[in-house]
Amino acid sequence: MLDPNLFRNDLDSVIRGLASRGFEFDRETYQKLDSERRRVIQEAEVLKAERNRVSDEVAKLKRAKESADHLITQQRDMGDRLKNLETAEKAAEAAFKDFLSTIPNVPHESVPVGQDEHGNVEMKRWGAPAVIEQPKDHVELGTKLGILDLDRAAKMSGARFSVLKGMGAKLERALINFMADRQSAAGWAEVMTPYMVLPHSVYGVGQLPKFEQDLFKTMRGEDTLYLISTAEVPVTNLYREEILAEDQLPLRHCAFTPCFRSEAGSYGKDTKGIIRQHQFHKVELVAFTTPEQALAEHEHLTACAEAILEALELPYRRVLLCTGDMGFSSRKTYDLEVWLPSQKTYREISSCSWFGDFQARRANIRFRPKDGKPQFLHTLNGSGLAVGRTWVAVVENGQQPDGSIRIPKVLVPYVGAESIG
Repeated sequence: MLDPNLFRNDLDSVIRGLASRGFEFDRETYQKLDSERRRVIQEAEVLKAERNRVSDEVAKLKRAKESADHLITQQRDMGDRLKNLETAEKAAEAAFKDFLSTIPNVPHESVPVGQDEHGNVEMKRWGAPAVIEQPKDHVELGTKLGILDLDRAAKMSGARFSVLKGMGAKLERALINFMADRQSAAGWAEVMTPYMVLPHSVYGVGQLPKFEQDLFKTMRGEDTLYLISTAEVPVTNLYREEILAEDQLPLRHCAFTPCFRSEAGSYGKDTKGIIRQHQFHKVELVAFTTPEQALAEHEHLTACAEAILEALELPYRRVLLCTGDMGFSSRKTYDLEVWLPSQKTYREISSCSWFGDFQARRANIRFRPKDGKPQFLHTLNGSGLAVGRTWVAVVENGQQPDGSIRIPKVLVPYVGAESIG
């Protein structure tokens, strides 16, 4: 959620920033809601002041042993009016907050302006794609080797699910352990979190109310529980409603979780294989920083995700997303895209985002400077990496002429073999 002071102090600048990402700000509704909120607050303050004045008069009359009945009647009337105003104030605050919750983050000044992915800017490339004559995709490779079974998964659960078998399952588990070990060694404190969360946790990272159709949910009695779409949700909410000490920051966590997404807006995209699934695994990186640390931490987090790709010998590129291609909560995002031989192109495998204080305001996460009042901290997160897409990249980039799959050297101790054949 954006700082309300941004709207009051420089509304035109905020509107321009939002317009650069294709969001049309409803100025009329904003002014109406803000005006009503201010009116009710001001009216309540005036009435409270008047009530205090009358209370002083009543006290004086009682000390003088004079009748104060007429003023006591006024007090009661003021009390009733204040209760009504308090109800109106809560309603006005809720309406104003609901309006703000639908507004995306304002892009950082370093983000290129663009309408869609065509406006993204490539920042770097690493590794040269191997020359593979007539490359096969991961579905054909995995099916022939007996390590991937999409038909039986569909029989159980429908489309966009998969079964990994034998060495395929072992490769998935090896990737999870390797990523978690590497990120933990790099200073990211590992956590294991719940996979189902209450609505306020999903709201805290900016996925509610806008993206409810993309989520799976279930019920526990009268409570709604959402299956997490990423470990970003529970890890960010570890510190919800808390004030951290400045010397704790930056605070870095990594977490392995399954992820669940309905992919409501992606029908027709990546229908073949396991690139876009309803259920998949990720090792996620989440950081909490002061505002001054945030940009440097964004570079650090991205580099930690890149280090996994480099260790796995997977060619990739880093792309700076333009204003029109960023996520709702993001202030700045780098996408890491890995080379897939079968598609002869780079595909996203990690999004590394800096959110400013956007999520911290929604989840009320603050820090206390050494000399000063508590203020909202900044949050960041990125995949380190999406395990299923890494599985695809390892299989496709490691394919050999005889149909076997070469295992990257760093994974051999985890897999227990140099190839799958």
